Parts: sequence; structure tokens; C-alpha cells
Amino acid sequence: MISKSLAQKVLNVALSTGGDYAELYVEETTAESYMLENGRVESAGAPQTYGCGLRILNGFRSVYGYTSDLSPKSLLSLAEKLSASYSDPRKFTVEKIVSPRVKQNINIKDHIRDVPTETKLDYLKEIAGIIKDVDPRIVRVQTGLSSSYRQTEIYNAEGPVGNHFNNVQERARVFMIAIAAGQDGIETAFSGPGCSDGWSYFTEKIDYRKLAREAGEKAVMMLTAKECPSGRYTVVITNGWGGVLFHEACGHPLEASATSKGLSVFSDSIGKQIASSCVSAWDDGTIANEWGSDNIDSEGVPTQKNELIRDGICVGFMVDRFNGRRLGMKPNGTARRQSYRYCPTSRMSNTYIAAGKDDPEQIIKDTPLGIYVANFGGGSVDPSTGEFNFSASEAYIIRDGKICEPVKGCTLIGTGQEVLMQIDRVGNDLALGQGNCGAASGSIPVNVGQPTIRLKEITVGGRGGKLE
Repeated sequence: MISKSLAQKVLNVALSTGGDYAELYVEETTAESYMLENGRVESAGAPQTYGCGLRILNGFRSVYGYTSDLSPKSLLSLAEKLSASYSDPRKFTVEKIVSPRVKQNINIKDHIRDVPTETKLDYLKEIAGIIKDVDPRIVRVQTGLSSSYRQTEIYNAEGPVGNHFNNVQERARVFMIAIAAGQDGIETAFSGPGCSDGWSYFTEKIDYRKLAREAGEKAVMMLTAKECPSGRYTVVITNGWGGVLFHEACGHPLEASATSKGLSVFSDSIGKQIASSCVSAWDDGTIANEWGSDNIDSEGVPTQKNELIRDGICVGFMVDRFNGRRLGMKPNGTARRQSYRYCPTSRMSNTYIAAGKDDPEQIIKDTPLGIYVANFGGGSVDPSTGEFNFSASEAYIIRDGKICEPVKGCTLIGTGQEVLMQIDRVGNDLALGQGNCGAASGSIPVNVGQPTIRLKEITVGGRGGKLE
């Protein structure tokens, strides 16, 4: 997208006033999206964007800017303006740029951009029909498919030899939303599997017909669900998307963007017990073709499998280059950004509680009375205190070791420190769930994940009185 010679000139202008690191992030993206309402096409588009972001670091200071004009004049002007933020002597000159080899975690053969539009629309119409046919009480069905194809170039330097990386990111996700109406109100069910893979993922690797039927069935089922009881109860949380609780309440506080500034409840936790001894957790950006995976991060650092918690002990953070300076830690491939308009910072990729040894069915059988959370809706968390509340979009009562009647209005309330220490059973059925996470560097695709877990006791909010 830009030549090495131009990149070298821009980096040297950027470093002329004493910067000790400079980075060019060049991007070209084609995004494609289709949205259907009750089987009819409501919107379709394929916008293209391109641009470049430039960052200069000097010790614990950082300056960032971007432009959509990739001409030499524009890029050199941007470098001059940003470098004016510093007034120190030049520390080094970039004499050459090399292109290190990077392991490829994303390999796609059947690119979604090559699939005919009619094929994609027929796929979404079939899903809509399956959901609609579940029950007459389903009054509205929304289906959608979004995909993006992004080419990036990263040039960076913190010494005389700079680096150049080429990367391609390709992701897609299908959306299934069922809305049912009854005498007591309206209920919604959602499914949204995604990947960094090709069209065969959607037609062969996932059972999209089963997912569509389940979405319709769950929306109808929740119409007759009673209000969830409130109090302190044992709670079992499903695998896969259940990991969003760990992502929000514990994952964000383990990002260097929070820990390096002392803004996290886990800032001083390395080497300390922060979870039950049966809990280990990872952030792994290297899983082949997964939704949150990549070959390199937004700083050009190869993605890694980073251990966060080992047998309850905090052993690591997700560290980007800038915040790593404050922590005295090396970057570990977790710097991410939505686009060239955002400065990168430490973010999660595929973050999960590792599989344990328990049989998920036995976990249920060993729970005489409690709540089973099968899916989460919205929630909020304060990383500085760890306090969270999460609403369950699908939950059930556990009685005598069996999953029984569904309940609605279930909310889990607590802190990240509490929930980690309350885990007493960890299943062997690790699964991942796809989502988008918004933070300082924009909205990015992430996988949350866990096996089935049990919390000995946690506060459950609801309007249904006491569980008996």
C-alpha cells in the first residue's frame, strides 16, 4: 500500500524530535453486510475504507494521529505535526527496514467474498423460514450476515533496523434473532456464530438449521417463564458464551491498559491467588481461524497463547508495547484496534477459563438447589472495583440435581474477585462464543469461553421471591 522507502522517510521524520519508537499502521478494508427482516432484504452494502495511523512514543509519552490521504506529502506532514509534540535530540535513524517471517494462524481457502450474493441471501432466507416455522407466536425474525476483508501493513522502529509486516484479516458472522409475543409480553432469543474462516464454516462446520430452531424455541419458551427468585444461591453457568462473565468481570481488569495505571483490582496480583485453585485461564490469539485470532497484533507483534491464571494464581497480563513500559513487561501480542482511526492498546482475543476434569452432567446432579444460566444478555462492570451485574437471557431452576423450569429476569451481582474465588467445579467441555468488545481502541471481535462452571454462592437478583 505504501513503499518501504516512503515508510522509512516517514518514520525518520517522526523520530526527528527524540521519539524512541514510531509505528505506521496502514489499512484497506472492504466490509460486506446483509440484513433481512422476516425473510425480506432490508439492507445490503459493501463499503470500503482505507487510511493510515502514526504513533510516536517517547518514554511514557505517546502521540497518535491518522489520515485517509496516503500520499507522500500527507504522510510526511502528519509525521512533522506529531513529532512537534517532542523536543528532544534524535535518538536514532532508521537505516533499513526488514520483513520478519510470521507464523500464519489464519488460512482460508473458500473466501466469503467470492460467494455469490444470491447464495448468501438464500442462506439467510432459509434460516428465517426455519425460525418462523417453529411457532405462530414468533412475530418477527431478523437474520444477517456481516463479513470483512482487511489488508494491513505495519512499519515500526525502535532502533536503526525497522520492521515491515503484511497481514490479512478476514472474518464473518451470521445473526439469528427470534422475537416471540404472548399475553404477558415479548421475548427475544439470539444466536451469532462467527469465525476467521471461509464459507464452509457457515454451511458445514456449524449446524445452522439447529441453531435457527433453537433460537425460535427459546424465544417461545421464555414467554411462559416465571420471574427469577432473588437471594444468595449456587449458580451453574453454561460453557461457551457463559464465558462473557469472566471476560467482563475478570478479563478487562487483567489488561495492561488498566493494570499499568493502578486502575485494576488486579494491578498488583502477579504471583498472588486471585481465583479458586481449580481455575486456570488463558488469552490465546493463535487458535487457528478463530473469531478473535490473528497472525500479528496491531503493533506487529506475533500473537501468542498467554497464560493469565494458573491453578488460581495470577501469572500474567495482556500487555501492549506502551503500557508494558510502565509495567516493565514485554508486549505479548495483545495490542488491538478497531481501525487506523484508533491507537492500539491491550485487548483480549480468545479469552477463556481452561477445561477442568468434571463431567458437566455430574455438576448439575451434584447441585440440589440453584440456578442454571444458559445464556447472558447485557451487563456492566467497573474494572477499578471489579463490581458487575449481568442479566441472563436464558436461565432455569435446578432442583434435586435436574434442570427444571425456566425463569426470566435473572441477574448475577458481585465482583470479579468474588466470582473467581467462588468457582468450585470446572467442567471438561470447554467451548467458545463470539462477540464484539468495545473499549478505548474501538470495537473488536473477541471470543469468550469456558467449560461449564459452578459458583458455590453468588447474589442473584430477580422478582420471584425466595428459591425453595
